[in-house]
Amino acid sequence: MRKETVPIINKLGLHARAAAKVVHAANQYDSEIFIGTDDEEVNAKSILGLLTLAATQGTSVQIRTDGQDEEEAMSAMVALFKNRFGEDE
Repeated sequence: MRKETVPIINKLGLHARAAAKVVHAANQYDSEIFIGTDDEEVNAKSILGLLTLAATQGTSVQIRTDGQDEEEAMSAMVALFKNRFGEDE
């Protein structure tokens, strides 16, 4: 199992389009992937779960991966967050 904390740096936070990108990326891996705040942890393969986090710009989230491809899954998730979900701002 791997854990890593990353900040949400894009202007709009973890909104619907960004959450859809997380779900799409997470579903490429067999590992379980969870994303959470201090209050709640949700399955990264569930768009509704991600939206319930209501994570805005500046929020730090913890990513947890567990499974046979957990290293690759973690790298992909961290890169997505650091790349602002492919958004300019």
